[in-house]
Amino acid sequence: MADQYEEDWIFYPSDVEMNGTNISFDYTLAEPCPLSNNQSVELVVGPYIHSIICILGFFGNMLVIITYACYKKTKSMTDVYLLNVAVADLLFVVVLPLIVYNELSSWAMGELTCKFLRGTYSVNLYSGMLLLACISTDRYIAIVQARRSFQLRSLSYSRVICAVVWTFAILLSVPTFYFYHRYQPSHIIDDLFYEEGEESHRVVNNTDFICEFSFTDNETAWAVKVLVPSTQMAVGFFLPLSIMIFCYTSIIVTLLQAKNFQRHKAVRVVLAVVVVFIACHLPYNIILLYDTLNLFSEQSCVTVDTVQVAKTITQTIAYLHCCLNPVLYAFVGVKFRDHFRKIVQDLWCMGKKYIAPRRFSRMTSEIYVSGRRTMEGSTENSSFTM
Repeated sequence: MADQYEEDWIFYPSDVEMNGTNISFDYTLAEPCPLSNNQSVELVVGPYIHSIICILGFFGNMLVIITYACYKKTKSMTDVYLLNVAVADLLFVVVLPLIVYNELSSWAMGELTCKFLRGTYSVNLYSGMLLLACISTDRYIAIVQARRSFQLRSLSYSRVICAVVWTFAILLSVPTFYFYHRYQPSHIIDDLFYEEGEESHRVVNNTDFICEFSFTDNETAWAVKVLVPSTQMAVGFFLPLSIMIFCYTSIIVTLLQAKNFQRHKAVRVVLAVVVVFIACHLPYNIILLYDTLNLFSEQSCVTVDTVQVAKTITQTIAYLHCCLNPVLYAFVGVKFRDHFRKIVQDLWCMGKKYIAPRRFSRMTSEIYVSGRRTMEGSTENSSFTM
């Protein structure tokens, strides 16, 4: 496994060979931490739990994209944001199994694939989180600032904001694109030293490669290894969390002032969105913060192994959020569920290979949507709807 060792083999020579004179070597060998517990956890989490996350996330987000592309269309700011979140989550679950597969064995793909997959993973992470913050801001404007919502919530604004979010996510991922390399770690290389007076030979296994950060100097390594996780925590978690807490707290206060059953039901939806976000991402970011603060300090192998196990488990919990986003943000809406039922009905007709029923279902869908358009338009900007 690529990260089953935390440190490389380190040799400390006490004597050297100078001016052609043979001088004996006395090496002190510092053995790397094997991280056996983390390796055992990853052998279960990688092929099984991650596979379930990828399957559920793929079908859930694909249904959201198909619904918007073929039936619901994008008629509001929220629709544009939800569509972009589904695209980001879909790309995330497509890239994840390739990364997991190569980590469990060796990086069989090339250098460019290493950079592309890792960079894409980072871009989707940042864009997905920032788009969730955009959704909370849009709902805040629609409910709390309802009088100004018609001016601020337009399709043109939402497309520009999404373009800015994706561009910003790419810029934040530049260090990942640049510093990730496919290489052979030193702990995989077997160094064989023969008897005194003979040359040393190195036996290399050319099949064991990993795709990880690689640096040419210590200063760059220190800076990047601190900068990347710090940016991930700040922009990928704490910033969206702060925006969501502010916006959804204001929304809950506004909704509680309304004497309406649907409004109180919407409060539960808001609470579910915030609680799920915190439950999925807070544990991993706490462990990531601890690991970053102790990155360059000396730790025992037991501590390092325990931290790595915690990172593996909490990171998997964070991955679950891409499966829950379609449920929390799309399928919870009545209008979206109506469109989803139309997809199921049309797929059923296509499966039976009856052209007439399929066309009838399409016509019924169009009539139904046009008939409800006026009703939906009157409530879209004033309630917690999808």
